[in-house]
Amino acid sequence: MTITTQTHELKTKGQDDCFDVTEVVRHDVARAKIRDGLATVFVTGSTAAVTTIEHEPGLVRDLKDALRRLFPETLRYAHHETGGDDNGFAHLRASFIGPSLSVPIADGTLQLGTWQQIVLVDFDVRPRTRAFVVQLLGE
Repeated sequence: MTITTQTHELKTKGQDDCFDVTEVVRHDVARAKIRDGLATVFVTGSTAAVTTIEHEPGLVRDLKDALRRLFPETLRYAHHETGGDDNGFAHLRASFIGPSLSVPIADGTLQLGTWQQIVLVDFDVRPRTRAFVVQLLGE
């Protein structure tokens, strides 16, 4: 059994910036020579999330618009008063989607659908450097 952990960084613009990190994860799987196992992708920070989506401009815009309808930036959130930030909506968007994703690995290949990519979304109000962890478990 092998366990490997890699940390990667992205420079984001914030404001629902969405990145396809699938190739980074595939590269980590190939480098670790994992044939069968599990890849977990985890973003550190409470205003970003990891999920899967077809990473094409229209659907990325649809995801952003849907989350903006669910958690509008224009509302007053208690976090704005207690946390001293104006990013309560960003915390809720990230919490709604979640900070991690696990993908099975079989025959050295991530078991993703044809149009399914692993994406990291930064919901915060400003540019950031985001760290995300890829942990692989397998043989």
